[in-house]
Amino acid sequence: MSLKFIPKLMWLSIFIGIFSLQSCKKQIPYVQLQGNAQGTTYNIKYKSDSGKIFQKEIDSIFTMIDNSMSTYLDSSIISKINSGDSLVRVDEHFHRVFDKSRQIFLESDGLFDPTVGTLIKAYGFGKNKGIPTMNQKKLDSLMQWVGFDKVSIQEYKIKREDLNIKLDFNAIAQGYTVDVIVDFLKSQNISNAMVEVGGEVRTIGLNPENKPWTIGVQNPESSEVGQLETTISLNNEALATSGNYRKFKIDAQGNKYVHIVNPKTGKAQESNLLSATVIHPTECALADAYATTLMVMGLDDSMKFLEKHAELKVFLIYADQQGNTKIYSTVE
Repeated sequence: MSLKFIPKLMWLSIFIGIFSLQSCKKQIPYVQLQGNAQGTTYNIKYKSDSGKIFQKEIDSIFTMIDNSMSTYLDSSIISKINSGDSLVRVDEHFHRVFDKSRQIFLESDGLFDPTVGTLIKAYGFGKNKGIPTMNQKKLDSLMQWVGFDKVSIQEYKIKREDLNIKLDFNAIAQGYTVDVIVDFLKSQNISNAMVEVGGEVRTIGLNPENKPWTIGVQNPESSEVGQLETTISLNNEALATSGNYRKFKIDAQGNKYVHIVNPKTGKAQESNLLSATVIHPTECALADAYATTLMVMGLDDSMKFLEKHAELKVFLIYADQQGNTKIYSTVE
């Protein structure tokens, strides 16, 4: 399968450990599918009495979503829109992700914003990689093309105030892909499954040990793969983790730019959050987007935001004023 999607959090597929021990005493009919998709890896495990393999159907889901929202694929709907095509019609997947993005854009007072595509490109992330050459004058000129309130869908066509406004659903699309795969498995009467794409995870039912699925969260200060900070049990829930500590650029002057951009300031600077893990009760797309939103907010604003979102559980790793690593968790 071609790697077409933005490798948003490629490190997550390494940093998130998926644990489910097979019983030595009894063979349980669980199917496991693994591979590459959307610029990262995936790991899918489900219980099937018939042992049916859904590889072809799952490959089709990846392809379908790539064709809709991959900025790495020139022929995708989002690439056509970003190149100035005002006639292309969006599909249902694009429309759903657009609507979910609008929801979180409003909830976060604009700190989650899919129109940061122009800024992401300018900082050297995404498809057109390179060393950023950012200054205040250039940043000011780019900021006029940022603002999700400048974009709408009318009769399945994107309407923008300016054709220079670029869309990027990187912070929500992989979580959405997880949801689509889970919904497909449920349509096939699968009631026990774990779906992970690039570190974004959603579970239904129980693992092969007849227990809740257990997910490991990597210690952000460790360079050793598999060095975990904690493990989290998911009970028909979705989990996503976002962080800046591995994916960044340094320009010729030594300035460091992280891959998560603040759409209000246009700056790609670190907050005091090292990583944000969010557990949502039903949707991985929302867990994915909320995790990115918290990273933009930083710890203090995240705490205020979470007071209004009791449905979310979080595991936050942050640096205090002395630079010491601390944990804030609402995960039981």
